[in-house]
Amino acid sequence: MGEAAERLRHAGVTTAVIEVAAMVEAVADPRCGAVVTFDGVVRDHDEGRGVTALTYTAHPSAQEVLAQVAHGIAERFPDVRLAVAHRHGPLAIGDSALVAAVAAPHRKAAFAACDALVDEVKAQVPIWKHQRFTDGTDEWVGALG
Repeated sequence: MGEAAERLRHAGVTTAVIEVAAMVEAVADPRCGAVVTFDGVVRDHDEGRGVTALTYTAHPSAQEVLAQVAHGIAERFPDVRLAVAHRHGPLAIGDSALVAAVAAPHRKAAFAACDALVDEVKAQVPIWKHQRFTDGTDEWVGALG
């Protein structure tokens, strides 16, 4: 399947809309019989409170850290191709905030790598979420962890 750097097809922090189909296209390969995706969508509630909107704020190092995390997953799972993107800026309910796609010859590797990728992005990439609630309150939530 190649070296980790060539199997990492995309890693981006962006204000642009992220399309799951674009991530799938980035990892497509005739050697791969499985493609697993994760689409982290902004929901309308959090811990029993209604959410009206949120804004993600990315540290200037977020792009570099995301690329390092994705490269590490590519090294850890040598039979996968992967793509990942995280948005920042204001997002609406239903928008995709974090999208990942992993292709592999077999499903178990694709599922395992996608799960690890999403967990590591959430644990390591310095992006924070500012939520606004229907009751007029708001809170900052560390996307780390």
